[in-house]
Amino acid sequence: MATIAGSRRIRRTPFSDGVEAFGVKGYTVYNHMLLPTVFRSVVEDYHHLKSAVQVWDVAVERQVEIRGPDAGKLMQMLTPRDLRGMLPGMCYYVPMVDETGGMLNDPVAVMIAEDRYWISIADSDLLFWVKGLAYGLRLDVLVDEPDVSPLAIQGPKAEELAARVFGDKVKDLKFFRYGHFDFMGQDMIVARSGYSKQGGFEVYVEGAQYGMPLWNALIEAGKDLDVHAGCPNLIERIEGGLLSYGNDMTRDNTPHEAGLGRFCSTQTAIGCVGRDALLRVAKEGPVKQVRALRIEGDLPPCDREWPLMDGQRQVGTVTSAAWSPDFETNVAIGMVRMTHWEAKTDVDVVTQAGVFPAVVQETFWI
Repeated sequence: MATIAGSRRIRRTPFSDGVEAFGVKGYTVYNHMLLPTVFRSVVEDYHHLKSAVQVWDVAVERQVEIRGPDAGKLMQMLTPRDLRGMLPGMCYYVPMVDETGGMLNDPVAVMIAEDRYWISIADSDLLFWVKGLAYGLRLDVLVDEPDVSPLAIQGPKAEELAARVFGDKVKDLKFFRYGHFDFMGQDMIVARSGYSKQGGFEVYVEGAQYGMPLWNALIEAGKDLDVHAGCPNLIERIEGGLLSYGNDMTRDNTPHEAGLGRFCSTQTAIGCVGRDALLRVAKEGPVKQVRALRIEGDLPPCDREWPLMDGQRQVGTVTSAAWSPDFETNVAIGMVRMTHWEAKTDVDVVTQAGVFPAVVQETFWI
């Protein structure tokens, strides 16, 4: 089986030693870093995530830091979401777009102070776009990638594990809110968030030297909770409709096509570089949009885009698919044209292993 050749262009993380000690079986490259994809098996990891607690190395969620008097102005330029109500202690999911309204990233923004933000990015070189805007418009900000590496605690027992390491006050955090907690004398931002529907926290570890001490503390504290190393799970994220930037939506899609229109306050997000383009989209409506699909049959791995067909006419694409043990069907995410996006619409999926029948679903599974 082919392996990834190591180099300085593909960076390890502050938690890589812990990941390897747990017997990681697969990686992908994400933001030029190693992201674990499987430990025992995708199915075993899936069942464990839903029943216990996992510690995830998500240091690949690199931070773009914006700091300075024009930080708020630059942040609003990046997203069609109205940020005027954002305060320190809050995390916002913020689709970020270019001048055409095309998605550049779908990060979580963390407001550290009125003049300081972290943008916790998905897989794209957003840093260069942000630096380009700042320099080209002569904004009074510093833009850089700080030494911050997120570590996630996910699963139904995540709250108990987090409390054992950070104290019971961590339980008071509301969804998409963060607090400051001490670990080994170091202040750490802990947010109630994460890339699963099972609940949990993300710890923004500032300082690579604290990576393995925190990893080891969580593993030791969670032994009786059946803690295990984990990672974003393909099956669980599709069931929950959690989109993967670069896979389920790209720069060719607007937030409205990605089903993220509720995060766009285009009328009031004055200053967003893609505002004019998105105002037209909001008025006319998207002609295609993300939908959940159920697919019959023994599917091959979805490692490429699959055409979605109605007879000889292509009406969309399937971008992610997997067998769901809990729902006993193939669950999938697709970009479907408006002519076929209504629930219970029958379509066909063309894969490398043949054609399979599919049905558009009303909602995602969880």
